[in-house]
Amino acid sequence: MLNKIFELPTQIRNWIEPNLHICLSSRQPTIWLIALIVGLAVSLVAIMFREGIGYVQYLWLQDISENVVTAAQNKPWYVILLAPTIGGLVVGQFLVRLLPMRRTEAVADVIEAGAPGARKMDIRTAFLSAITTVISLGSGASAGREGPIVHLGAAISSYAAEKLKLADGSRTTLLACGVAAAVSASFNAPIAGVLFAHEVILGHYAKRAFVPIVIASVAGTLLSRAWFGDVAAFIIPEYQITSLWEFPAFALLGVICAIVSIAFQFSLIGTNNIARAIKVPLWFKPVLGGFMVGAIAIVFPEVLGVGYEATDQALHNQLALYLLLSLLVAKIIATAITLGFGFGGGVFSPALYIGAMVGGAFGLIAAQFFPDMASSQGLYSILGMGAVAAAILGAPISTTIIIFELTGGYALTIALLLVVSVSTGINQAIHGRSYFQWQLELRGLFIQRGPHRQLMNSIKVMDFMKPLDTPGSKAAHEELAPHALKSSHNLERALRNFDISGHQTLPVIDEADPDKIIAWASRVDALSQFNNALVAISEEEH
Repeated sequence: MLNKIFELPTQIRNWIEPNLHICLSSRQPTIWLIALIVGLAVSLVAIMFREGIGYVQYLWLQDISENVVTAAQNKPWYVILLAPTIGGLVVGQFLVRLLPMRRTEAVADVIEAGAPGARKMDIRTAFLSAITTVISLGSGASAGREGPIVHLGAAISSYAAEKLKLADGSRTTLLACGVAAAVSASFNAPIAGVLFAHEVILGHYAKRAFVPIVIASVAGTLLSRAWFGDVAAFIIPEYQITSLWEFPAFALLGVICAIVSIAFQFSLIGTNNIARAIKVPLWFKPVLGGFMVGAIAIVFPEVLGVGYEATDQALHNQLALYLLLSLLVAKIIATAITLGFGFGGGVFSPALYIGAMVGGAFGLIAAQFFPDMASSQGLYSILGMGAVAAAILGAPISTTIIIFELTGGYALTIALLLVVSVSTGINQAIHGRSYFQWQLELRGLFIQRGPHRQLMNSIKVMDFMKPLDTPGSKAAHEELAPHALKSSHNLERALRNFDISGHQTLPVIDEADPDKIIAWASRVDALSQFNNALVAISEEEH
């Protein structure tokens, strides 16, 4: 008995030491510290971003608050028309002279950066893109501010990971830390920040990534609350579900929200295609887009900027049915023009806005048919916000939590989950993808097909070929010549050539001189490279 007692410390040490070794060897404490610093840095930049929008807005509205509608109603019509037009002129110069890809960047670029073999984020481009978005939203362009902040937060964390020479798995985790801090700082929603980073950016829930992401999200929230105060984005009265018989109506609202979400996404992509087809200089397209947005805003100033004031009015039952429906259409058109014609901005705030209008209109119509059972317009607006945003972002879990944290409406849990699930399911069944996935597919990146598909495209022959000390002649290998590879060919092309030729080894020819063999590639090395990459991804996810 005494021997077992004396052996207990040794057993405890033998149990703890391997775990501590794994933790320290993977630099987890260092990652946690970096996550804290990144969270604070991203939150500080998010504060500057939001304040910057207000200061640009002050130049023509003499108001830095989010009460854009109230301020715009006191301005002459030509000010409303000229503000986004002049803003478009400045944005156009940024697109032509400063942004390397001739566009601003947002959430889709962050998802791309987190994919295997993707390009690295450039911190300079991220800041220039953010400044362009500040000018866009400050001058009245109809878009959201959250996506650009997410991109900037991810760029900051990616820059830190690169400078510290972290491993690929840690780089991806830190990328998600920047995203979580950005979301939490933007919405005062730390739980949603954590879930959004996992659901949208990482695409998995890894225990190793959870701790640093939470640290970054909490740090981002604390600094944001210290500056803006501990208040939700929307202050709403307390709502409750009037009758359980309303749940069929909630399901129907989910169907309608899905249809509106799909229409919104098609309008975004369609307008982008129209803008690309217009034969005018690139710098002039934002000018043209700003003029059109300004023209809409003369009639409906509620479409200007982020749109939180109009969203808040819908939640407080302050908008009539005709205005809810009119603003629904006007906001979709204005946002499509804004993003299609080169302004910076995101889609999250417009999605909340559109959802609030859809839900509010549905609530008013339902109350006319079933006055004794229907809940208020404000409750349906909350549900619509969640349903539309979840379908567009492809993030039902984190969007649900964002709505809870934005509105404090935890009593609506069952109804919100039903509406979000119906809307997301129909969007997936008909559209098959989120807006971010659609953007990436237009660039040839198919994230939703799984990491193996991305690896087949990202791994190149140069990654596994064996270079020759002295280049040889292709003519000496006549049988293999038709199946020769190039160093720029991807893994999928290489495996097809191995299969078609029936050979385990193929020559790699010079890109500039097709008659010269510079290396040899083997099927075994190709598959080994692929398997090692898959193992690395699996380790990161766990």
